[in-house]
Amino acid sequence: QVQLVESGGGLVQPGGSLRLSCVVSGSIFRIYTMGWYRQAPGKQRDLVAAITSGESTNYVDSVKGRFTISRDNAKKTVSLQMNSLKPEDTAVYYCNSPAGGSHLWNWGQGTQVTVSS
Repeated sequence: QVQLVESGGGLVQPGGSLRLSCVVSGSIFRIYTMGWYRQAPGKQRDLVAAITSGESTNYVDSVKGRFTISRDNAKKTVSLQMNSLKPEDTAVYYCNSPAGGSHLWNWGQGTQVTVSS
C-alpha cells in the first residue's frame, strides 16, 4: 500500500511563505505524476499543482506564479513552495497522484495552512 505523509503547514501572514513536503512510501514513485491538492472549509478538494515523472509542471491560475511544485525521486518526496500567500490560500493541503480525473491512492492526513494577519 502507498502511504502519504504531508508536513510543513502552519500559520503565516499574508505575503509570507511556506514550504510543504510530502513523503510517499510503498510505490515506484519515479513513474507517477504527483500533485498537491487543497480543501478549504465548506469546499471540495481541488488539485492546484502537478508535476510529471519528467518534471513538467502545471498549476491552477489562482496559484500560478506564486507556488512551485518539485520532486525528489531519490527521497520519494514532493514539495510545494508557496510564496506571496493570500488568505484565500487557507486550506488543508494534501498530496496524491492525479489519476482517472481524481486521485490514485488513499488520502493522508494533510497539513493545515492558515494565512491570516
